[in-house]
Amino acid sequence: MTMNALAEETSSLLERLREVPAPEPMISRQREKELTSRQREVLIQLSDLFDEGFAEITMSEIASKVNCSLRTLYEIADSKDELVLIVIDRNLRQVGRSAIESIDPWMTPLEAIRLYLEAATVAVENTTEAFAQDIDVVPSAQKLSKGHSDYLVAITRSLLDLAVEREDIANVDTAAVARVLAGLGRDFAHVDVMKDLRSSPKVAADDMLEIIMKGLVLTGTKENSWT
Repeated sequence: MTMNALAEETSSLLERLREVPAPEPMISRQREKELTSRQREVLIQLSDLFDEGFAEITMSEIASKVNCSLRTLYEIADSKDELVLIVIDRNLRQVGRSAIESIDPWMTPLEAIRLYLEAATVAVENTTEAFAQDIDVVPSAQKLSKGHSDYLVAITRSLLDLAVEREDIANVDTAAVARVLAGLGRDFAHVDVMKDLRSSPKVAADDMLEIIMKGLVLTGTKENSWT
């Protein structure tokens, strides 16, 4: 492959990622910058607190558990629901940024998909049954989670489309494959599924990702050495 062709492939991969619109943040960049150090500290504490469940807890109980005033909480968000969504959204965005950063522009599309999704499943690595249960019963949290999941699917599909164009894999239904691959972590972190797993949602998702990705590779292509 010539340097020009390699540079073109690299540019194509990066362009695919940039073209996928990310979900709107619960808190704007400007508002994020305006948060005080104490408010940031509280948000970090709330991440651990909400792992124990968030549907039934009150703002007063939250303030007591993280040792802050109600005023501090209401300076961050106008309601408990908004506060919960901000915390979940910030966590998912942090994982999402790390997942994107795991992609080297010189990677093949399949390599990028594997590393991207393995980094993304960090989001479900320590999911508790209490948290999974509340995600399932709180509509606003469920909607937020779906938005991030749909973004994962879109990124994965874009990379799969590129793999098809390069003839690294067969001309599969990339929309269907992307939904399966990108949905593994979320599906395995469902409260009813977690109970039946022999491993954590992340480990189970990463193992299945490896199996499915191997099955995508065309015999005789440059990707057939997948390990």
